[in-house]
Order: sequence, then structure tokens, then C-alpha cells
Amino acid sequence: MIDQLLYLWLKSWRSILEIIILWVAIYYGYLYFRGTRGAKVLTGLAIVFLTLILISTLLNLPVIGWIVRSFSVFLAVALVVIFQPELRRGLAELGGHPIFSLTSEKRETVHDLAEAVTQLANKQFGALIAIERDTSIRVYEETGVMLDSDFSVELILTIFHPKSALHDGGVIIRNGRIAAAACIFPVSQRETLDRSLGLRHRAGLGITEESDALAVVVSEETGGISICHRRRIERGFTPETFRQRIAEILLHGNYEETDPEKLAREVDLPATRHHPLVPDQKERSDDALAV
Repeated sequence: MIDQLLYLWLKSWRSILEIIILWVAIYYGYLYFRGTRGAKVLTGLAIVFLTLILISTLLNLPVIGWIVRSFSVFLAVALVVIFQPELRRGLAELGGHPIFSLTSEKRETVHDLAEAVTQLANKQFGALIAIERDTSIRVYEETGVMLDSDFSVELILTIFHPKSALHDGGVIIRNGRIAAAACIFPVSQRETLDRSLGLRHRAGLGITEESDALAVVVSEETGGISICHRRRIERGFTPETFRQRIAEILLHGNYEETDPEKLAREVDLPATRHHPLVPDQKERSDDALAV
């Protein structure tokens, strides 16, 4: 019996390996594409395609079967076009993995950034800061006001002061310098996000979906600090945990080792009553000015 099982395994291990690889690819592909705007399109195309195949097979309709097989090649090209944004973000995310990352921030810049964000939170100044990494975000820099100035806590506080002309929009930091302010970032359109998120937080997520940049968001209503990176948002930071987390990401490229339950909470997790991200509609209306 054992010999037969061993013979069967040696004979069909390649087929089993292929099944496992395909199952893993389909599963993670489903996890990646669910909640995107193209997910419903993919579902509709799959239903139509499978229905036509089933009808042509059961009713023996060779013409319909030939049409379906002929258009399968064009369908593959159409899927690439439809899911172009998702595929681009997925490849950018793979290339931006810490293993392949070439960018590292100076320790002084990270310290000043943590100090600036802490003071913004204490003063409840709404803020949106994007730190450019390996992928260029100059296209969004052009939507704002060019500064190209040294990074300083005082300048960040001045930019995001409610009376400042540049406080609406996001700040881009490149190589430890403030490249531009009042920039317009893309807004995340993911359907699985918490509906209580304002536009400022969605813009922080949006810039991380289009690049490997890291975004820091400070709520104007609550003073809450959030970090957006790798298409995720972590929130509920204290000044101490924020300093620790931002140093891990920017100085060590550590994305996953820190326990999110310990330092922050991801948006897809249920919100608690003690740390509301947006307690009322005022935050959402204020955030609309930030992008």
C-alpha cells in the first residue's frame, strides 16, 4: 500500500504542485482584486463567459462554442486593460518591497518629522504629509506650490496652520527636503474602506496605492495620527508609538514585524469607541479641503 502511494506521488507530484500554485495564485488574486472598481466587471465577464460555455456544451451549439474560444484571446487583453491600475499598483508594490528598496531616510529627518507630527497633533492642525521613496511622485508635486526647502518643524507647523494659504492639500518630502506644499493627491476608491474616513485620509491611502510613498495624516478634529503605507492605514497612535513605528518603516524598512494590534489599528478592523477616527460630520467636511 505504501509503495503504491509512493509510486502515485512520484508519478503525479508535478500535477499536484501545479494545482497548489494555481490555487494560491487564484486565492491571492481574489484577495487583491476584491473591493476594487474592476471586481464587478470581472465577475460579470466571468458569469457571461461561463454561461456561454455551459449553453454551447449542453445544447451542442458549435458556432457559439467557436465564438467563445475565438474571443478568449481578446478577453485576456481586455482584462489587462480593465485592471491596468490594479496591475500597476501590484507590480509597484512588489518592486517597493523592503528587500528591493534603495531609499533610506536620515535619522535626523525622521526625528524632526516625528516632532512635527506630534506638535501638529497637539495643536489639532490637520495635516497630510507624503514621504517619497523609490517611486517618483513628481506628477503630484506639480499640482501644488514648489518649495524645495530644508525640512524643519517650524516650517511644517507654518504650512499647516489653519490661516496659512498652503494648509489645504498635502506636503511632499523628498530626500529630507520639503519639495512642495498644497499638493493634490489621488483619493482611494476602494469599496472596503470605512465609510467614516474623510477625504484627507482617503488621499493618504490614495498616494500609497499609486506609489511606494508613505503618508502621515493628522486629524484636524481629533488630533489623531495615522500612517498610510503599502495600501493600508494604521491609526490610533500616541506620540511615542508613532515615533517607534515611523522609525521602523523609514529607517529599517520594517513593514510587517510590528504588531498592528499593539501600535495601531488597521482601517478594516472594527473601530472602538475610545479612538474614533471621525466622530462627526465636521471632520469629513474639513477633510474635503485637504485634497
